[in-house]
Amino acid sequence: MILRLLLLASIVWLPLGAACSSTEPEDTATVAEVRHADVLVYGATPGGVCAAIGAAREGARVLLVEPTDHVGGLSTGGLSHCDSNQMDRTTVMGLFHEWHTRIVKDYTDRGLAAPYDPSTKDQARWTFEPHVAMRVTRQMLAEADVEVLTGSPLESVSMTGTRIVSIRTPQGDLWADAFVDGTYEGDLMAAAGVSHAVGREGREAYGESLAGKQYPKKAMAINGRHGTGELLPLVTTADAGPEAGGDDNVMVYSFRLCLTEDPTNRVPMPPPEHYDPVRFEVVRRALAAGVRPGFDLYPLPGGKLDGNNSIGGQFSLGLVGGGKAWHSADPRGRRRIWNEHKQYTLELYHFLTTDPAVPAETRERYARLGLCRDEFPENDHFPPALYVRESRRMRGQHVLSQRDIIDDPVKPDPIAISSFPIDSHDCQRVARGTDAVINEGTIFPVRRPGTRQGYAYHVPLRAILPRHEECTNLLVPVALSCTHVGISSLRIEGTWMIIGQSAGIAAAQLAEGTASAPDLDYATLRPRLLAAGQVLDLDD
Repeated sequence: MILRLLLLASIVWLPLGAACSSTEPEDTATVAEVRHADVLVYGATPGGVCAAIGAAREGARVLLVEPTDHVGGLSTGGLSHCDSNQMDRTTVMGLFHEWHTRIVKDYTDRGLAAPYDPSTKDQARWTFEPHVAMRVTRQMLAEADVEVLTGSPLESVSMTGTRIVSIRTPQGDLWADAFVDGTYEGDLMAAAGVSHAVGREGREAYGESLAGKQYPKKAMAINGRHGTGELLPLVTTADAGPEAGGDDNVMVYSFRLCLTEDPTNRVPMPPPEHYDPVRFEVVRRALAAGVRPGFDLYPLPGGKLDGNNSIGGQFSLGLVGGGKAWHSADPRGRRRIWNEHKQYTLELYHFLTTDPAVPAETRERYARLGLCRDEFPENDHFPPALYVRESRRMRGQHVLSQRDIIDDPVKPDPIAISSFPIDSHDCQRVARGTDAVINEGTIFPVRRPGTRQGYAYHVPLRAILPRHEECTNLLVPVALSCTHVGISSLRIEGTWMIIGQSAGIAAAQLAEGTASAPDLDYATLRPRLLAAGQVLDLDD
């Protein structure tokens, strides 16, 4: 173990929003009172949760630190239709398989029918209720003896050389030997000065045909401007940029709504504040041109439905352009962006259920829906987690790109196998002159020919490790090193769970000795991953 007190003289504090500053170290008495752990995981997303459990099961003392009050990210926050039906489920095992097995057992132990069979690795949909997912997640954390701190946003990072020594949160200073960034946003890696990217690469950067601008959706024959020439609300730009070029756009964020028609459990959708019908003028014009707005609904146990942004729709739950500032916002700024997405969601529902431009059958269909009384009671039944589909992406030792997914899938240092299709939602909505509006950025699922599954490929250890010269005791399994095209395949909770578990096991190995993350011995790590149930071999 690192002798933490001997490092005090060389600590440099890196406050958020500043390049670097040095402060006097805490005195010895103060340092002795702060929390110590072998492994600290920042971010209780599914990837972060599995990293914490994975490290704890290796014998490490683990601290899981979450900036918000919500544990489990999207998997407990409304995303209740498991996207693994588009993956090779025989390769998504470990804690992912255990978590799903325990969810089913939660139902059958209560005398209810099993919602699915995790032992059957077919393409059936696996669905569950959010409160069941939360109960199982909490149980697994408690059984692993993981200490969980919620409401603890990162304030600063202390480093000595290229090693993170501790992080500062409102809970105080938290020390560890090894760190895992489990956030969707890569907040810890960014605060530690690790190189990263936001937005989309151009096609030449990594030789990706799916990079740059993508126009698979048909242009809508409508005017996207006011009579004054200004863009209508919900239209983000009149200049999409060069077709082969990159930009700072990210795919849309949205909520995964947990809904029901059951009158005994239905809570009416709250009305939006300060609703302005003008905001949906472009949608009215689209309706007149034959476009139908709305969102996807997946049946869940308990008479519920999971509402998701429609990747094929022109106007859906995703607030196009609404997430561009999320990665750099402080907690107050993220709450503002969160509220903007909630406001849009409530306004869209209000529009779909009340506006005369919407066909009567559509209005009636959505009007039958409401929030679930037995879900998210602490948040007025509205989902607590915003679906951050992509944010920062590390620039680590290996940048996983389209080539790694399709052409060169085998790696010498695999820690997981991913197989979700390359799949990006809209990134911008463009007015073309005065006679067309087109959504840009969607990549419809890229699958193996003749199958419903994506290409299976190795996720290498190098993709979760920072560069040698930047940070030497940090692993980044969620905001990992990849391109926008790469994250369009990696961005699924099941994939993040197995990568997170492997990162946790690697972090425990790192905390056991004095080796740095760039020098992790893969030959030693691999049998530990296999013993934990991970699948690492690709079929020919």
